[in-house]
Order: sequence, then structure tokens, then C-alpha cells
Amino acid sequence: MSTKQITIKAPEGHVIDKFDESTGTVTFKPSPKNVKERILTFEDVLKEANIDPEEFNKSLVGLSADEVAYRKIKLIAKVFNEDWIPDWTNSNEPKYYPWFKMGSSSGAGFSYSGYDYWRTYSSAGSRLCFKSSDLAEHVGKLFIDDYRDFLTLNID
Repeated sequence: MSTKQITIKAPEGHVIDKFDESTGTVTFKPSPKNVKERILTFEDVLKEANIDPEEFNKSLVGLSADEVAYRKIKLIAKVFNEDWIPDWTNSNEPKYYPWFKMGSSSGAGFSYSGYDYWRTYSSAGSRLCFKSSDLAEHVGKLFIDDYRDFLTLNID
């Protein structure tokens, strides 16, 4: 038996979804967007993590602003890192986190300043790191209010 082959290229912005061998039909679906395009709000974070917003909000009742922010940032880091898990035994694997500046000239008192990275000898919290400097910068700017609530002392 000889094998015949044809090449089918998906239309731009799409990937092959299914192939029906009995009919020869190929169906396409839109290409998945990268995480920075898919997630623009905390509501998108909850959706991506399959968490009901009402249930999440109920879990925050009675917590202070910094505790709420910490829970949100932990979830943000998990979702934006997708399947990446930092290897804390590998000192050659950089782990990035957003860095902020207090008393900025914008008058806001708190602004995104850049990103930094650390290796396994760090004293920084492992749940809050990112797999790339690009993600650390993006998240630091997009969720700056949550980071401000988490990192600054506000006595209630």
C-alpha cells in the first residue's frame, strides 16, 4: 500500500482543531492567545483558574487589604506562569519579580520601577516569582494596585 500525503496550512490566526478520517474534513479553531493577551483583569485571572468570583470574594471576608492583595497576587503569579514551576534546586534558573519605587515623582507614592531576578539563595517569596522578566514587568504594571496594597503598611 502506498501512502499519500498532503500538507494543509491553517489560516492565519488559527490552528487545526480536528481531523475526521472518514470524511477528510479538517476543522480549525482560533490560535490560543498568549497569557498577556488573555488576561487583562483580575476577573480574567479567576476565569483562567476556573474560580467562581463570588466564592473567591467570600473567602476574603474579614481579611485586611494586604492579606487580600497577597491572595490575589499568589493567584496572579500561578496563572501568568501557566505550567511553569520554579526549580528551587537550580541556582542557574532565574526567577523574576516586579520591583517598585516608593515616593515616585508622579505623586502617587508608589510606581512600577523595573524587575529583578534571584536564584535559589534568595530570601524572597517563591510563590510570587515569574518565569520571565517580561511577565514580571507586565504583571507589576497591570496589577500595581494589588502590589501597593500588599507591600505598603496601612493600619486599618
